Amino acid sequence: HGFDLRGKRVAVIGTGASAIQFVPAIQPDVARLHLFQRTAQWVLPKPDGALPASARWLMRHAPGADRALRAAEYATLEAFGAGFRHPRLLAQIQRLGVRHLARTVADPTLRARLTPDYRLGCTRILMSNTYYPAVAQPNVELHATAVARIDGPRVIGADGTVAEVDAIIYGTGFHILDMPIADRVFDGAGRSMAGRWQGSPRAYLGTTVSGFPNFFMLLGPSLGTGHSSAFTILEAQLTYVLGALGHRARSGDAVIDVRPEVQAAYVADVQGALPRTVYAAGGCASYYVDANGINSFNWPWSTPAMERRLAAFEPDAYERQSAPEVS
Repeated sequence: HGFDLRGKRVAVIGTGASAIQFVPAIQPDVARLHLFQRTAQWVLPKPDGALPASARWLMRHAPGADRALRAAEYATLEAFGAGFRHPRLLAQIQRLGVRHLARTVADPTLRARLTPDYRLGCTRILMSNTYYPAVAQPNVELHATAVARIDGPRVIGADGTVAEVDAIIYGTGFHILDMPIADRVFDGAGRSMAGRWQGSPRAYLGTTVSGFPNFFMLLGPSLGTGHSSAFTILEAQLTYVLGALGHRARSGDAVIDVRPEVQAAYVADVQGALPRTVYAAGGCASYYVDANGINSFNWPWSTPAMERRLAAFEPDAYERQSAPEVS
């Protein structure tokens, strides 16, 4: 952060959620910005205006107004989420993305390079009012190519493009399925969770893992959505975990371990539902797919369905052992 970008030639590698935030922030300062885009992203306009004074007064003084607003926003996002499960419903929202691009980028050649060739929702949807205008500035050059290699100050694209730069900023994404905890948790035979998974994370309800008794994880496999908040997922999981802990306290079970057949059936249900979603049917490659080509990230149903599944701990899904009596 202490590096002064003013007057520098800068390469940015990657055009996802990170780049759409920092590219508009640095574009006015740099002499030249080379933006390497392997995959064009859908960018929607961001609803980011100031609340009118009347709305602020209502939030402060009208009982229940804040809860009503939250409920309306939640319902809107859940309606949006229905499109992820029925991709044809996303056509109207995709047209909004096309219009947003047309309004903000006048150059038809640049506009064509920025237009994705897959269905909206297949990768993470981005929202910004400043990204497209920044990319359209005269000091920005969009290279619609992956990066083949870096040779000293030269960034060389897969299409042969060469950019000589003073600095490189990586916006190359996240390994959202490589959970560091999986290398640090071991079963009774001394095998790590990552070793058991072999590149495809699996857990029952994204929370418990067969063979790892009394272990609970948050934001685990197959719980991610493209439309709702991680806090909703966390709160649903914590309800389930507290239910499990309450059961242990009442029953005296010292060990609870999800049955392997229960976990396998759940994973099969998830994988059976995913092909109908935009994550699989949208025509893209995304970081939702693991090293084995399996989508180990996404929840294929609605958020209320997730909350219902996690609302109550089911003891019968688990192998349970009582604590040995101490004589």
